[in-house]
Amino acid sequence: MDKPKVVLGVSGGIAAYKACELLRRLTESGHDVRVVPTASALHFVGAATWSALSGHPVSTEVWDDVHEVPHVRIGQSADLVVVAPATADMLAKAAHGLADDLLTNTLLTARCPVVFAPAMHTEMWEHPATQENVATLRRRGAVVIEPAVGRLTGVDTGKGRLPDPAEIFEVCRRVLARGVTEPDLKGRHVVVSAGGTREPLDPVRFLGNRSSGKQGYALARTAAARGARVTLLAANTGLPDPAGVDVVQVGTAVQLREAVLKAAADADAVVMAAAVADFRPAEYATGKIKKKDDKDPEPVVLVRNPDILAEISADRARPGQVVVGFAAETDDVLANGRTKLARKGCDLLVVNEVGERKTFGSEENEAVVLGADGSETAVPHGPKEALAETVWDLVAHRLF
Repeated sequence: MDKPKVVLGVSGGIAAYKACELLRRLTESGHDVRVVPTASALHFVGAATWSALSGHPVSTEVWDDVHEVPHVRIGQSADLVVVAPATADMLAKAAHGLADDLLTNTLLTARCPVVFAPAMHTEMWEHPATQENVATLRRRGAVVIEPAVGRLTGVDTGKGRLPDPAEIFEVCRRVLARGVTEPDLKGRHVVVSAGGTREPLDPVRFLGNRSSGKQGYALARTAAARGARVTLLAANTGLPDPAGVDVVQVGTAVQLREAVLKAAADADAVVMAAAVADFRPAEYATGKIKKKDDKDPEPVVLVRNPDILAEISADRARPGQVVVGFAAETDDVLANGRTKLARKGCDLLVVNEVGERKTFGSEENEAVVLGADGSETAVPHGPKEALAETVWDLVAHRLF
């Protein structure tokens, strides 16, 4: 079989060196990659490096190998174009249809999915001109992933850092797998919760659960690859931030509720994949609870945590908002799931069986997605991203 053809565009930012790692991941996973840098990008990483890593000649000019019409052919034959890093200048040129070098010509002729991974200083990213350009590109169907927050050039820190190349690769892989040029969640804001809340007993102990957050992260990555603006509310996961996703760290159920209500205010869909503690200790010990040799420990009195899923289902932040819940069950899975769906009032409930060696921490999952309309969608055992795709298929159907 022919290898999928990927064009890796590299524009002139200091993060250009990170694109070497993205190129390695693409080539080693079986993709035929043609690197098309801008002239400015070659100030950071030379043409010899790109040629050696990709196995293809590298040029920035439309005048090289004119008989092959590269300014047309490269884009026409591509299965995916990804620009990483995409500078503010490159986003502006792409949004306005300028074509003054080989990369911008390629972007104009491409009829395949296009992914932009922006990288620039925070002030440049937040400038109204850049935000308008990003909105234009997204409206046209391009996937523009959100930049990461972290250390920038010099001593600056803020939003604008190129996401981790491994995470950009995951976005590219998902976009290629879908094989569509029009992301079905473009223009949508979705909120995903992931992980498990922890309820502190004292400064060193807590009540928690086994949730790793991997399913929620798969949902966030998949939504980003389908063009959504994603807010991920991460509860004690320890996982790397997915590319193109705004991550909000939370700890307890009360903190998660506050974050959900804030993020859901303008969200088209909310997917509550986090394992939220039903109870928390009634009292918090400010000092470590000591073991006393001659006495049994004092009973831990618990109080109920807020039911976040029921609350946001009953009081939708905006008309047409789709709410999805998760139900982890150990027995009578479907019966308990149907009861929970009716009690919570959400539109969809993902029901799966869990246990010490099932689902938690695994890369795979299986579930049945119950709908408030009486529908049942079985998802067989497989990668968690497969379940994520099914969930977003069902959400997208209800949004349109």
